[in-house]
Amino acid sequence: MNVYATLILAFGMSMDAFAAAIGKGASLYRPSVKEAIRTGLIFGVIEALTPLIGWGVGIAASRYVMAWDHWVAFTLLLILGARMIVEGGRGKARTAEPPERHGFWLLAATALATSLDAMAVGVGLAFLQVNIVTTALAIGATTMIMASVGILLGRFLGPVMGKWAEIFGGVVLIGIGTTILLEHLGVLG
Repeated sequence: MNVYATLILAFGMSMDAFAAAIGKGASLYRPSVKEAIRTGLIFGVIEALTPLIGWGVGIAASRYVMAWDHWVAFTLLLILGARMIVEGGRGKARTAEPPERHGFWLLAATALATSLDAMAVGVGLAFLQVNIVTTALAIGATTMIMASVGILLGRFLGPVMGKWAEIFGGVVLIGIGTTILLEHLGVLG
């Protein structure tokens, strides 16, 4: 794989994280650059690790991973998205300030759910002549940048959206999960 193909792959793999980060940023109270970078690092590291894991699994048992990855991603994103929608719809109308940051485990679960497609890509890369470490680092770095930008973009959307920001974020996560599922089922091409 040449440099351009690697960059295109990295950009494509980071788009789910970007969309999820916008929703996460919109549900926070004025997320700082520090929080954006923290979120970007969490998303980027997980997105870099999943193709490596997929590559290793691809060597051993690719058909099993590819048969279930889309269902796992869909389920995780559905649960996380539904949780955000319920929290946003509880009628708190933002009387209390929204959080200034999300917990590590919530971000890690969201990052994992949005990076399972990168694991499947890693499985496919196991059958090609690629430098998997370089490819995984490119995917992770691109995801880190895109997720950080997404948080900051969400910062501007949050005040405009008010109490709907968390609901919007939940809908985005469910939409990403549904898209992953439909693509793997062949409904979307």
